[in-house]
This record gives sequence, structure tokens and C-alpha cells, in this order.
Amino acid sequence: MGIENKNIEMGAFLVKKLTEIGIALSAEKNLSRLLEKIVEESRNFSNADAGTLYIMDEDEERLEFAIVQNDTMKIRMGGEAGPITWQPVPLKKEGKPNFSNVSSYVAITGTIVNIPDVYEAEGFDFSGTRAFDGGTGYRSKSMLVIPMKNKGNETIGVLQLINALDTETQKPIPFAPEYVDLVASLASQAAVAITNVRLYRDLERLFESFIETIATAIDEKSPYTAGHIRRVQELTIAIAKKMNEQEEGPFKDFFLNNDELHELRLAAWLHDIGKIVTPENIIDKSTKLEKVFDLANLIDTRYEIFKRDIAIKALEEKLALCKVGALEEMEFIRIGQKALEQYSVLEEEKEFIKTCNKSGEFMDDKKIERLKKIAANKWNYQGTEMPYLTDGEVYNLSIKKGSLTPEERKIIENHSLVTYKMLSKLPFPKKLRHVLKYAAAHHERLDGTGYPFGKKADQLSYPERIIAIADIFEALTAKDRPYKKPMSISTALDVLDSLRKSGHIDGDILDLFIKEKVYAEYADRELDPFQIDC
Repeated sequence: MGIENKNIEMGAFLVKKLTEIGIALSAEKNLSRLLEKIVEESRNFSNADAGTLYIMDEDEERLEFAIVQNDTMKIRMGGEAGPITWQPVPLKKEGKPNFSNVSSYVAITGTIVNIPDVYEAEGFDFSGTRAFDGGTGYRSKSMLVIPMKNKGNETIGVLQLINALDTETQKPIPFAPEYVDLVASLASQAAVAITNVRLYRDLERLFESFIETIATAIDEKSPYTAGHIRRVQELTIAIAKKMNEQEEGPFKDFFLNNDELHELRLAAWLHDIGKIVTPENIIDKSTKLEKVFDLANLIDTRYEIFKRDIAIKALEEKLALCKVGALEEMEFIRIGQKALEQYSVLEEEKEFIKTCNKSGEFMDDKKIERLKKIAANKWNYQGTEMPYLTDGEVYNLSIKKGSLTPEERKIIENHSLVTYKMLSKLPFPKKLRHVLKYAAAHHERLDGTGYPFGKKADQLSYPERIIAIADIFEALTAKDRPYKKPMSISTALDVLDSLRKSGHIDGDILDLFIKEKVYAEYADRELDPFQIDC
């Protein structure tokens, strides 16, 4: 009766231990650590000296070594210790199932193999095992090889345990039959855990790839902004990692772990997703008159018509003189001279309008007044008097700075709010819960004058501030903007410094960005040599 109770207690203990191991395996989300844990717990459970975990490759043609552990030889390979370079075990040889290797046999048949002594076993090729023993002095004896099957009853790997040890003598003994089913159950739990982690990892990769694809599509809406989102993401992470390294100063207590860096990276990839609704002609607007096409071309054509009308009028005047017999040479010269003077005025006006049309041309009140006087001139179009410039043309040409009208600027600025609205519809998991906040805030300013929500310094976290600086630096130095030439690094840093003084961006982050030359590697990859001047 005492022995029976002891066996019951031992069985209960083993089941409890198995349950605890299953819970621990299901909680592990890192695949490398999970694989290590599977071998370690299986060995502890069965008191095995060594163990190997094989994983089926995606093509189901071979078993790849994932984990190798051996306490006697003090061997730890695979997982967090780094990849294993040993050749995988093929599941077929010469087109036929490979039943000669015990691991491939178990993977193919799905059966458990329990061998008391591999040196005495028949039917399997243990030359590799013997070679290992011969080269290391180890003695492989008992071996338990179990298929790892997931919920779909698919074999995803093989667990191989070597040398069960007697608890008292620590000598190799056969694996006890009563342990086989329990270890098989553990292997099954391990297979489910691996499948779940892989599924989680694959979904995460799919999500990230989808985000990058959407971001690339948004960038590619315009040939002038292609690559912007990727570059901002790279700068953002470079700044964050440099802040992580600081052991003193304002960032000594700042640290983003891998999950938090991942969250920030996704936010940077998504920061401009709202531009999916922004018209391309506004994003690409390189001149003040540019719409679907540049309206300056219409003005050029119109001025050619003005010249034509002057030429016609001059010819009509000369013809009228001829008809009345007044053929004085000086009068002909005067008419021609007058036409040339009018041509000159038109050319000067046209060049002035061209200059006004440039995005980099600042329009002061004097220039705007001259523009209005030109516009007030009249010309005859099919019997109707028309102004030289339409009200819309004058309105666009009078833009004081840049190429956008106030209405167009609001459309551009709206992308941040659209970003917020779009991302607020996504059920981000807990570890990505800040993506929405980070992504939508890259145009906020510390003094509260930014958009879309006018947040102030006490409402803006470091990650939000990082993306803002990365976004500005990329825009200033970008080589592909139609409305401006790329700035050198020193000029861009001067602009950032002025924004710091204006209370727009974080001065501490900017100081670190400059002092540590966080931009250096980025500049070597993305900028032209003439831009790299510091």
C-alpha cells in the first residue's frame, strides 16, 4: 500500500511538473529562448544528460539542428548561443524516405523510438553519434526520440534526449517506459508552443510588412517624396538608440527596450499615412501657380498673344500710313520703336511674374502691389476686355512664402489628423498602444502652435519629439523636393536651432543629435557629398 501511495504521489508530482512546464512554455514569446527551454525542461523532466532539438524546414525536406545541449561536455549550441552549422538531416535519400537516421525516421513515421543502448541498436545508422563520441570521449548510450506534433497532428520537429541518468549513481540508464508518455506529452505541448510563437511572429512580420508596403505606396504617390517615410524611420531609431546610450545628462533615465523601440519604429513608418488622402498636385506643388499643371504656361502663352497684338497694331498703323500716301521713314521708325518698347515692358513683366512664381521667392508688400498693377492691365479677348492676370493667379502669386495657399496648407496639415483618425480605428495590442499617439504628433510644437491638436511640451513624450526632429531634418536635407534645393547639414542644423529657439522642438534632443553626430551614418547613405559639411 505504501509503494502504491508513493507511486500515486510521484505521478501527481510529475503531472503537476508537466503542467508547470507547459504553462512556462506557452508564456515564452521569444522563439530562440523557447527552443532552449524545451530542451532544458525535457532533460530536467527525464533527467537526461543531453538533448537535441530538430526543426522541420519550411519545405519539409530536412531536419535542421535548432538546439544542442550536453551537460557532461558543457555544450550549449543554438538558440541564444548562436546558429548551429552542422549539416541538416535529409528526410529523403535518392528520392526515398530516409529511415536510416533515427531522427528522420521519427519525423517521417511519427513514431516514438526508445533505445536502451545505441551501440547495440539495429536498423539505424549511428555513425554520426559514434564519430561525435570518438572525437570527444563521450559515450552516448540510451536515447529517446519523440516527434513533435502540433494541433493539426503535423510533425514540426523532433526531440532527441540522450543518456537518462540514474539519480544516485549518475550513470546512463535506459529511459523508463513510464516517462516516455509524459515526455511525449511535453513534446506535444512544446510543438503547440512553437507553432503559436511562429504564428505570432509571422503575424507580426506580416503586419510590419503591410505597414511598410502602405508607407512605400504613400511615398510613391509622388516621385519627389519617395523614401521619405523610410528615411524618417531610420533617423528616428538612430536618435532613440543614441539616447538609450546616455549614462548622464538629461537622458540618463531614458531607455526604450526592444519592444518600445519596435513600437517607435512602427509609429515612424506610419507617421505620414494620412497623406493617402492628400492630392498629389498639392504634395508635389513646386511653384505657386502649379495645379494639375503649371498655370505659368498659360501666362506665357497669354503674353505671346499680347506681343502678337502689338505687332498687329504696328503693322496696321504702317498700313494706314501707306494708304494715305504718308511714307515718311521717321514715322515708320517711330511705330517700330514704340512696338519694341512695348515688347520690352511685356518681357520685363513676364520675367517678374516668373520670379514671383518661384516657391523660394519671398513676396513683400511692394512686389504684391506691382503684381496687382500688372494684373489690372486689360487685353481684348474675342471682343471682351480681360485682365492680364486672373484673380486666382494674383492670389497664388501673392503667396508670401513657399508655394502653398492657406487653403492648400490646411489640406497638407490635415494629413496628421487623418493619420490619427485612421490609426485610431486599428486595435493595436498593448505593447503597441502608443503607436497612434507617436505617429500623429510629428507636427506638434512644444509651444503649442503645432497641429493637429496644439499639444504643448508637457503633453509631448520623448518619442513624439524624436520623430518631429527626424521629420524636419529629413525634409530639410532631402534631395528630391521640387520646391527647394537640398540643404547642407550645417544649414539644416542652423534651421533646427532656430526652431529650438522659437520653442518648436526639443533642445536637449537637438543638442545630442549635433554633439553625437547622430546624422553621420544617415548622411553617408542618403546625402550628396556637397551636403556633408560637418
